Amino acid sequence: MVTASTRTTATQSVFSVLRLDLPLDHLTFDSLIGAASGLSLQVLSAFGQDDAVMRAMSTTHAYHVSSAKDDLPDVWRVSEQLLKASPNLLVVTSYGAGYDTVDVAACTRAGVCVVNQAGSNAGAVAEHTLGMMLGLAKRLAESDRRLRRGEHFTRVQGMGFELRGRTLGLVGIGYIGSLVAELAMAFGMNVLAYDPLLSEQTILQRGAKAVSFEELLAGSDVVSVHCPRDEQTLGLFNAATFAAMKPGALFITTARGGIHDEAALFEALRSGHLRGAGLDVWTAEPPEATHPLLSLDQVIATHHTAGVSLDARREMATLAATQLIQVAGGQRPSRLINPQVWPLFARRFEQLMGRPVAPV
Repeated sequence: MVTASTRTTATQSVFSVLRLDLPLDHLTFDSLIGAASGLSLQVLSAFGQDDAVMRAMSTTHAYHVSSAKDDLPDVWRVSEQLLKASPNLLVVTSYGAGYDTVDVAACTRAGVCVVNQAGSNAGAVAEHTLGMMLGLAKRLAESDRRLRRGEHFTRVQGMGFELRGRTLGLVGIGYIGSLVAELAMAFGMNVLAYDPLLSEQTILQRGAKAVSFEELLAGSDVVSVHCPRDEQTLGLFNAATFAAMKPGALFITTARGGIHDEAALFEALRSGHLRGAGLDVWTAEPPEATHPLLSLDQVIATHHTAGVSLDARREMATLAATQLIQVAGGQRPSRLINPQVWPLFARRFEQLMGRPVAPV
């Protein structure tokens, strides 16, 4: 499938955009790109059209790439190899807030901007987090499963607890964490946050008390993870981390698989040290039905769906198209992941597009 818009002026080169036919709000994205002056859009299949995609990559200026690592064939992840085959590439933009499928360092060396859609699905993820929190506190899924199995248990055996007066610990308080803090306060919770990238004052302004990671683990009734997956956070939650959490606490993550050790979490739940877990992200997505964590009634499991509401997809597609239009016009995009690339990008942009970038 190929669509195109070629509204250009005499002084403007066509800025070509390529995306693969993977799930997104394509109607919103395609219509915005199609209506923009000086942009063309090509849509190709991620499966079975390797030669066509590679030819398109060799000439395209922008690549809109899936941020879901298990949805995208390895060959179309943004690697050093793919960058070498894409000499005109100026910008890589992910479908969502994540960019696990992009080698950011390699892009920076190649003078390619990396852009995500951070914040556009924050409301969806925050609501999903709260839903998991309430479901675990009230033991909704656990009770539902036991009743469907025909178990006979007393109401006391299905008793949960109230969120009001409990303490929520946020690991990361960016776009999503800030909204989770707001929702938690509406339920009467106390909110702590650990975010090494933010000042104590900024964290306070976002609705939480700044604490160390160790203080957060020891003092939180619910720990919710909202940090990116990188070298610093990979394996952050392990056997020692779970052991340091408050006995009976809940663990929730809507961040990325790999930040928590799944085997260690299973042991912390099986032993009774942790009361329950809400998991939207996994090392392999979706997890196999035989995954040990799925055998536990006190686990609420979803398939990386927190940020893919109808509303969020529309917002993500709108922001993605808007940022590509900004880049095509030589403007700095609002969600630039590698700002240090800008001088090299500016030189390449002028060389390829025949005009300078706009003043920053």
